[in-house]
Amino acid sequence: MELFDSTPQQYSPSSHAPLADRIRPLSLADFVGQEHLLGEGKPLRVLIESDQLPSMIFWGPPGSGKTTLARIIASHTKAEFFQLNAVSSGVKDVREILDHAVTNRKHFQRQTILFIDEIHRFNKAQQDALLHSVEDGVIILIGATTENPSFEVISPLLSRSRIYVLEMLNSDHLNRIIDRALRTDKLLAGEDIVLKDSDYLVFLSGGDARMLLNGLEIAVSLAKPNKENRRVVGRKEIEEAFQRKYVRYDKGGEQHYNVISAFIKSVRGSDPDAAVFWLARMLEGGEDPKFITRRMIVLASEDIGNADPHALTLATSCFTAVDYVGMPEARIVLSQTATYLASCPKSNASYVAINEAMRDAKEFSNESVPLHLRNAPTRMMENLGYGHNYEYSHNYEKSFVEQQYLPENLKGKTYYRPTDNGEEKTIRARLNSLWTSRKR
Repeated sequence: MELFDSTPQQYSPSSHAPLADRIRPLSLADFVGQEHLLGEGKPLRVLIESDQLPSMIFWGPPGSGKTTLARIIASHTKAEFFQLNAVSSGVKDVREILDHAVTNRKHFQRQTILFIDEIHRFNKAQQDALLHSVEDGVIILIGATTENPSFEVISPLLSRSRIYVLEMLNSDHLNRIIDRALRTDKLLAGEDIVLKDSDYLVFLSGGDARMLLNGLEIAVSLAKPNKENRRVVGRKEIEEAFQRKYVRYDKGGEQHYNVISAFIKSVRGSDPDAAVFWLARMLEGGEDPKFITRRMIVLASEDIGNADPHALTLATSCFTAVDYVGMPEARIVLSQTATYLASCPKSNASYVAINEAMRDAKEFSNESVPLHLRNAPTRMMENLGYGHNYEYSHNYEKSFVEQQYLPENLKGKTYYRPTDNGEEKTIRARLNSLWTSRKR
């Protein structure tokens, strides 16, 4: 089975492997983070230790431990373990493993685990190929993804798997990983290393353990031994290490964030030419078209809003179209949507409104609902005044009557302030004509 990796029970990387691989934990005792899943008595830990695993999908940010956790499962389970990467594997590879799994169960009464890294890269046909075997228990599927499974994994497969959400590692987790690397790595442990600014290293890693360790390894190599044969790793070495990482567009690196930021700001700034250029840069760099589309859906509400209500409809339709046709044709749909959004009138009034309302919702969380707005399903509630003096809007001209809907302490508060741009000018005029006591 040369097309895929049947992972041995003990993973032993060579000395030439990156630091992140050299110190990869092999047991739950060494695993850092995800205490909500792997703490003593937590469900996933119990399932792993009892070797009673369901099919599951690990959803979490890069460097949060998805692959490491899968390899730990490989070392704990009695099942045969296979690993595929969705980027380089296809249906043929999947079917070979499924055939092997059938043999395992039929002749050896042995379970088979298939781990698929980046499962969101599998298209619908590839995911469909897994469905029957997962449903029948021929394999235990473990998928790993950085993308929301609700968007990227077909519903039948989702319904047959448990979703475990891995959280971004915090500074305490990352500092523990640094300490372990310096103490236990067969190369670094032999060096006299002084790390002067571990907090800066943690900051630049952005919660990604792999990025953290790769940056640490490069920074140590950049720190030349002094007269005492000590390597002092400071901010200068750390900055140089991370700059070297971001030489070109990297979907997991700084350029990913820089270019999507330039794209969003170009659309917000009503520059369709710049927007389509940055769109092209992302597509040329191999960016996931669905990621771009999801950002446009958010932008359609945040930056355009009711100035052009059709913007959100178009952005949402764009996601569906991109999912249907895929690349390279999806670039046409993306371009149409991006240029339209960039050309729309802009308003962030609804975005500002919800942010202000959320702040007040926290500050005034104990405010009571006015009595006249409450339902009164029982006689006792009626006697307490629930629903009394409520004015039914449709009984009045234009289906409107001015009455109080906010809590007493927020009476007269205005959150939504429509602009004079696009459709919002009409909305503003209508609201001002209705609410004589609350001008916008």
